[in-house]
Amino acid sequence: MKNQGKAKRNLWDGQSIQALRHHLDLTQRELADRLGTRQQTISEWETAMYKPRGTSATLLSVIAEQAKFEYKAAPPKKLPKKS
Repeated sequence: MKNQGKAKRNLWDGQSIQALRHHLDLTQRELADRLGTRQQTISEWETAMYKPRGTSATLLSVIAEQAKFEYKAAPPKKLPKKS
């Protein structure tokens, strides 16, 4: 019952943030304005320098849900076996 009424927080990585931003047809600055953060922060998230936490991650999830955004990460590439 603790999570009722709260948006489900996805684990946001750089690719999913960039995909959401493109889905919304926004620049980094425009997404930053919606989230109340800096454009540089969006850039740092997209390049995996940092990951969004707390309220930022929740807001990303709310925005994604409202935009009916579904992100399916590609499975990790398998490295060739060394012989």
